[in-house]
Amino acid sequence: MKESSGRKQGAASPCAACKLLRRRCAQDCVFAPYFPADEPQKFSNVHKVFGASNVNKMLQELPVHQRGDAVSSIVYEANARIRDPVYGCVGAISSLQQQIDTLQTQLALAQAEVVHLRVRQTTSYQHGFGTTSPSNNGSLPSKLMGSQGMPIFDMDLVMDQASLGEPMWSR
Repeated sequence: MKESSGRKQGAASPCAACKLLRRRCAQDCVFAPYFPADEPQKFSNVHKVFGASNVNKMLQELPVHQRGDAVSSIVYEANARIRDPVYGCVGAISSLQQQIDTLQTQLALAQAEVVHLRVRQTTSYQHGFGTTSPSNNGSLPSKLMGSQGMPIFDMDLVMDQASLGEPMWSR
């Protein structure tokens, strides 16, 4: 068979990038290892968002051992931009941050309710047996009162309220 400057004629199908760009896939094609022929949509989205020339330049500037991670990031961002052209990945991050904030609030409320129920249960248990301490006037069980006369709660159950006010990323 006749050899050209690239791959052998008929030896392998061109990568998804070369197929989309309708060019011959050379043996040293920078796209071939990352955009196989059986995944054409992967390169199609990258090409729509970034352009083949820009992706080629980015990959050429990176050491070979970092290109796989770069392609994964580029593909992820391209897919996010196809779904959400304005915000892309930032929209997904913002949505996840809102979910975290909501879940942290729900967790704090549930933990506060558990503490409240434990205090009520302990109080009703001790009132039922007439074992209230004279030092606390029956308001809280003595085992929940500290040496300073302040209530003691299980700190594992109480969430830091400061973390509920501000999101990690500004919007």
